[in-house]
Amino acid sequence: MKIKLAIIGMFLVGFNFTTQAQTTKKNKVKTQVKQQKRIKHGVKNGELTKGEAIRLQKQQANIQRTKRKAAADGVVTHKEKAVIKSKQTKASKNIARKKHNNRN
Repeated sequence: MKIKLAIIGMFLVGFNFTTQAQTTKKNKVKTQVKQQKRIKHGVKNGELTKGEAIRLQKQQANIQRTKRKAAADGVVTHKEKAVIKSKQTKASKNIARKKHNNRN
């Protein structure tokens, strides 16, 4: 009986770690998708100029390269996650700033 409980407990702990990792990855992807939509919406509405949109897209490409580099060895460290999060936050601020700078 104790062995069965131990096996079930180990399974649940392992399941918990995998769901946390997946959630974190999904959130990073969601952030990237939302930022892309914000850029497209800004261009469509005329809030972003063509040059601004190009610079913001380059910033998004840089974030994608950073993600690929971090995942290349199979493990994304806490430091790499922090760098990615920082870049995404900076990109989000840049999008907001450029969308509201009244350039046509």
